[in-house]
Amino acid sequence: MKLLDDVKLDYSDVLLLPKMSEYSSRSEVNLERTLRFKYSTETWVGVPIMVSNMDTTGTIEMAQSLQEKKVITCLHKYYKAEQIPETLNKDYYAVTSGIDITNLCDIMEKKDPKIICLDVANGYMKKFIELCAKVRQMFPSKIIIAGNVCTSEGVMDLVMNGKVDIVKVGIGNGSCCTTRKQTGIGYPQLSAVMECSDTAHGINAHIISDGGMQVIGDFSKAYAGGADFIMSGSMFAAHTESNGELIEDENGKQYKLFYGMSSTTAMDKYNGGVAKYKSSEGKTVKLPYRGPIENTINDIMGGIRSSMTYMGAKKVKDIPKCATFIRVNRQLNQVYNQNEV
Repeated sequence: MKLLDDVKLDYSDVLLLPKMSEYSSRSEVNLERTLRFKYSTETWVGVPIMVSNMDTTGTIEMAQSLQEKKVITCLHKYYKAEQIPETLNKDYYAVTSGIDITNLCDIMEKKDPKIICLDVANGYMKKFIELCAKVRQMFPSKIIIAGNVCTSEGVMDLVMNGKVDIVKVGIGNGSCCTTRKQTGIGYPQLSAVMECSDTAHGINAHIISDGGMQVIGDFSKAYAGGADFIMSGSMFAAHTESNGELIEDENGKQYKLFYGMSSTTAMDKYNGGVAKYKSSEGKTVKLPYRGPIENTINDIMGGIRSSMTYMGAKKVKDIPKCATFIRVNRQLNQVYNQNEV
C-alpha cells in the first residue's frame, strides 16, 4: 500500500488570471493548430476539439456538421463501413474500436480513414498495449489515438510500447461515468492533464483531455494545463445531430437521453445486458434538447477565444505559456455557480 498525499486538482478548483493583452477582439486570435506526430506520417490542421466516441454523440450527422468547423468527431464503434459516407472529410473524423478490431480492419480496407481511436475503459491492460502496437504495425502511417489512462506511467507505456501518437487521458471524470463511485479508481482531471501532458510532450507525443467539461471555461483550463486536444461527450449530447429519440414530457419540454458506454443502457443495447462478471459503470440521464450543434460549437469556440484575449494568447498552442492558475475555495465556487441565473 502506498499513499500519495500531494494535492490533486479538478477544473473547478482553479481559475485563470487575466493579464495585459495586445488583443482587443476575439477575431484576432487563432483556434487552429498544425500538428505532426511521433509515428504517423500525417499532418493535421484544425481546431483541437473532439466529440466523444459515445453512440449518443459520435454520429455521422455530428461529423458532417462539425467538419465545417474543422473539429474532429470520433465515430462510435458500432458503425459499419457501408454506413460511413465518402463525403466525410478524413481529417475530421476518427473510426473507433475496442479490443476486437475485426470491424476496424473492414473500415480501414473500404474507407481508409486517417485517424484511428482505440478505446477501452482501462488503458493499463497489457493486452491493450499489445493491441495498439499491432494496429500500428498494420497501419503504420495513420494517426492513432488510444486510452484511457490518467498517469504519466500510462502515457509512457502507450506511447513507447503501444506506439500511439495521441493518448486519451481521463478515468472516471465523465458526467455519465460512475467508475469512481463503483470502483474507487480515478484521478482529478486537471492534475492528470498537467502530469500526462508533461510526460507526452517530453517524448514527442500528444494527449487528449477526455471528459470532465462542466462549463465552457473548462476548455481553456484544459488547454492551459497542457492538453493538445479536448474531448467531450456531455457538451455535444442532446442536439439534433445526436443519436436518440426526441422525448416530450407532459409540459411540452423536449429531451434526449445521454448515457455512458459502460452503462446498463448501452450494454442492454449492444451486448444483450450486463454480463454477470461485470457491473455498470455509467448512468443514463435525460438532457434538455439543445437544437442544432451549430449554436453550441460557436459558443464553445467563442468562449475559448475570449479566454485567449484575457490571457494574451494569440494561438491555442500559446495558452499554457500565457496561463497562470489560482486555487479557489471549491465549496464557495460551487455555491456561486448554483446561484447563477
